[in-house]
Amino acid sequence: MIRLQQVILARGTKPLFDSVDVTLNPGDKIGLIGSNGAGKSSLFAMLRGELHPDQGSIEFPAKWQLAHVAQETPPLERSAIDYAIDGDVTLRKLEAQLAELEAQPESHDNGIAIGEVYGALSDADAYTVRSRGEQLLLGLGFTIEQMEQSVASFSGGWRMRLNLAQALMCKSDLLLLDEPTNHLDLDAIIWLEDWLKRYAGTLIIISHDRDFLDGVVNVVVHIDERKLKRYSGNYSAFERQRAAQLILAQSSIEKQSRKRAHLQSFIDRFAAKASKAKQAQSRIKALEKMEELAPLRAAAEFSFEFREPLSAPNPMLVMDDVDCGYRIESQTDHSFTEKKIVGDVKFSLQIGQRIGLLGINGAGKSTLIKTIMGELPPLTGTITTGKGLSVGYFAQHQVEMLRHDESPLWHLAHIAPDVREQELRNFLGGFNFPGSMVTSPIAPFSGGEKARLALAMIVWQRPNLLLLDEPTNHLDLETREALTEALAQFEGTLVVVSHDRHLLRATTDQFIIVADGKLLPFDGDLDDYKDWLYKTKLEQAAAAANAAALPVKSKEKAAALPQAQPVPSAPVDEKERKRRDAEERQRITALRKPIETRIKRLEEQMAKLNLKKDDYSKQLEDSAIYDDANKEKLKNLLLDQAYVVKELNQMEADWLEQQEFLEAAI
Repeated sequence: MIRLQQVILARGTKPLFDSVDVTLNPGDKIGLIGSNGAGKSSLFAMLRGELHPDQGSIEFPAKWQLAHVAQETPPLERSAIDYAIDGDVTLRKLEAQLAELEAQPESHDNGIAIGEVYGALSDADAYTVRSRGEQLLLGLGFTIEQMEQSVASFSGGWRMRLNLAQALMCKSDLLLLDEPTNHLDLDAIIWLEDWLKRYAGTLIIISHDRDFLDGVVNVVVHIDERKLKRYSGNYSAFERQRAAQLILAQSSIEKQSRKRAHLQSFIDRFAAKASKAKQAQSRIKALEKMEELAPLRAAAEFSFEFREPLSAPNPMLVMDDVDCGYRIESQTDHSFTEKKIVGDVKFSLQIGQRIGLLGINGAGKSTLIKTIMGELPPLTGTITTGKGLSVGYFAQHQVEMLRHDESPLWHLAHIAPDVREQELRNFLGGFNFPGSMVTSPIAPFSGGEKARLALAMIVWQRPNLLLLDEPTNHLDLETREALTEALAQFEGTLVVVSHDRHLLRATTDQFIIVADGKLLPFDGDLDDYKDWLYKTKLEQAAAAANAAALPVKSKEKAAALPQAQPVPSAPVDEKERKRRDAEERQRITALRKPIETRIKRLEEQMAKLNLKKDDYSKQLEDSAIYDDANKEKLKNLLLDQAYVVKELNQMEADWLEQQEFLEAAI
């Protein structure tokens, strides 16, 4: 277990932890939450041994293997797949040990040592390491072709995915993840959430994605007022418990206040009377001894709202036979070639539409947004905009385009030069830029504070169309919630790409999917999208990786490990037999795993459908449903029941088919 005892820590003059005590059990999946600057990253640094408490102790078993995501990635020429596999440090040490032994002259002792290393490699799953690495990278959004590219060829965000893959490859007992979803798309987050659910060790996550926390963690540790408090359950359970505590604390304070007022009233009335002096003195002492209850501090609420648009054209925008993509200039003859990403787009935006744009990484969501915005001209076709269209555009690079040597006030005055300074100051104050902060250069601001400034500039311009491409990156939970509420009340038209499922559910009412180079309506919710994603993409990718790896077993083995020199001795023969047996076990496991995962998902879906079926049956047992007044309701109920029965039959057939595949996978 992990135990913090009387931990005190300060960074410079700022105290972070004051006499902290908390115990975390092996196998817990913990969400670490708290306001920006509360000490979450400092706690991670202490667990990694990079930072030591000023007082107190942090203890966990010395034999535990710890894994975390590196923040820097050197521009290596090493391939992405090899870099990911480097995360399995035990395997790499064994490979280095084997190479060293095989470089030595042949001898009986050397042969025995080589055989022992081969046995250890078998125990370390060396013969399936490449397929495991490929499945990790596929889940995180890499293609098979990208896996062979050098680390140096990837951008910063993709390098962070490689660092995440390294951390997941490590056979760790304690896994520390600091904002792992920041550089991931929704499809990769769904995959990561499923992977972490199956992680067997102790997991501690810092995240501002409430749906992700709800899906993974079973314990929440809250940093507040320099203390750590442990809550059982996921993030939603924490919110309920915290709200109940706040209500109870307020009730206790009010009760104490009434009691103090009563004692003070008696003292004021009778302190001067000799007959009541003794009783008055006893009440004075009681009042002095009464320790004043400190209120539980709720997080300071932050909220804002989008101002009413000045105009409302309808339609706002029409795309007719548009191909979206890039024109690439040749470095030799300066000719242009076109790279189409999304083709034959026939799409119109009507006033009041609230659209969530779905699609796997690289499908073309951002390309489509940039084309609508006008950052990318259409390759073919026409885009017609309504008169009075005012677009508010927020993407990750909007933050990068801010002038770091200038202040929030300068940025707002730059787009509103004729507005009084005090009005601009008041407006920025509503976005948590108070006092001197409003005139300070933004260079030292956090990513969340810079994103908040970019949002403030959009809100000021009163857009009637909002195009948001991953707007929640770097935003803390409080600001995400404020943005979600503001978007829910926005009176204009909204198109949003986001990996934050809570934001998508709360702010959009229809989904459009970008897939296979087309823009198509998606008839379903985010749970349906998760199923679609698994069936059409992730499941196929995993099966392809397994199919590619399994038939060339000997080739993979040769590529993964140097060939041992044969030494005619009994111990080496025994090790060779164990190695072959282990290889066969790994082959069968790798073959069965995707089938078992599919069976598990089908069983979960069938359980949900059976619950729905039972509910419809109960409703149909009620005689009132057959009244004339309920004809329409009865009709819909019968249709729903028939649909569920049909779906259930299809899934049961699929389940039986998967069971047959499982039995054949030996």
